[in-house]
Amino acid sequence: MYPPGSGSGAHPHWWQRRWVRYGALITLLALSGLVILALVRRQTGTEGFLVGLGLAVLPVPWLVAAFRWLDRVEPGPWRNLVFAFAWGACAAALIAIIANSFATRWIATSTADPAGADTLGATVIAPVVEESAKAAALLLLFLFRRRDFTGIVDGVVIAGVTATGFAFTENILYLGTAFGTDQLTGGRGIASVTAATFFVRVVMSPFAHPLFTGLTGIGFGLAALCAERQHVRRAVLPCGGLLLAMSMHAFWNGSSAFGEFGFLAVYAAFMVPAFGLLTWLAIWTRQRELRTVREELPVYVYAGWLGPAEPFALGSMRARRLARDHARQHFGGRAAARAVAQYEAYATSLAFLRHRGRRGRAGADFTVRERELLAELWKRKDVSRPALEYAARASAPAPAPVPAAYWTPYGHPAAYGYPAAPYPAYNPYRS
Repeated sequence: MYPPGSGSGAHPHWWQRRWVRYGALITLLALSGLVILALVRRQTGTEGFLVGLGLAVLPVPWLVAAFRWLDRVEPGPWRNLVFAFAWGACAAALIAIIANSFATRWIATSTADPAGADTLGATVIAPVVEESAKAAALLLLFLFRRRDFTGIVDGVVIAGVTATGFAFTENILYLGTAFGTDQLTGGRGIASVTAATFFVRVVMSPFAHPLFTGLTGIGFGLAALCAERQHVRRAVLPCGGLLLAMSMHAFWNGSSAFGEFGFLAVYAAFMVPAFGLLTWLAIWTRQRELRTVREELPVYVYAGWLGPAEPFALGSMRARRLARDHARQHFGGRAAARAVAQYEAYATSLAFLRHRGRRGRAGADFTVRERELLAELWKRKDVSRPALEYAARASAPAPAPVPAAYWTPYGHPAAYGYPAAPYPAYNPYRS
């Protein structure tokens, strides 16, 4: 017997229910959004706010689509991306605008150099406050959506979408303020402050905030790859990524102090190469993920859970797309294509789960999670297996025969019946 409210066998308290937590989170984000909306509108005016909103929204679809493309191997649920964007645009932006304003005013009243207070606020206060506020979204998803946070790509994607939301709100403020300045001074056309602000923030550097916060995301992604018992490493890596993000952000904000062409020099010599390096790292990591899928899934072929051609097809983005197109054309339209896409996502999660298990990084729920994923695959096999086999043939029309030695470590393939076990003789906890 368990005492009331003590754990197993007890009903959860009302505040522990999922709908209560979701409701509280949505309420928090909605209130933050209303407050930040009022603050920005007060600073820019209604007309400036509408102009800033119309211009600031332009890069958002492209950035979100780019991060979604990067996440195609094991796409995370949309709810995580919606939360990340909303947190960046509402909660993080509200924290930043209040904290930055308070800190800058305090420094200005404490010293005799108001201009120095603005410089100090931009190069020291703003990077610390803004990167910490954005990192909070990563921390929350890392703690409470751990199944969806499995590596570097997940960290970069969540960080990028959070930063995109933050930059969206910040751009409304800057562009709306610039428009107000033009209204007072009579600035028009390409010589206006609005045009200059738009060119610098939206055309030249829309990736600035995603780049900074992406370093924090890499830290969380590396922590996700660590075993659960490596507590120190799992704490140090995100903190290290956050410190790097703050440092890069401070360097970027302080570029105006490097002379007349300081901004352009930092942009060309530092920001563009850093962005290219981060992009290369993310794409290289995605290719490693595809290789992991090809290497880990064959064991499920031998047990009869997957078809012989599926590891190859699931390890190729082209074959995955062909499978979805084939299902759409021959097995029931969009519903069939959606089932194949879900099958691909579950199979990828299964490959990553087994990869962590073989490396001793699986959690205590390894077996439960594995059976859940296998059950989801089995529900969709009637449509997905033929589509993936077709895609494998179409993308590799003349495959080399698989040597017999390839199957030796796993025994002979099982018959295509409902398997009695996930795979033969495997225990992730065996010493």
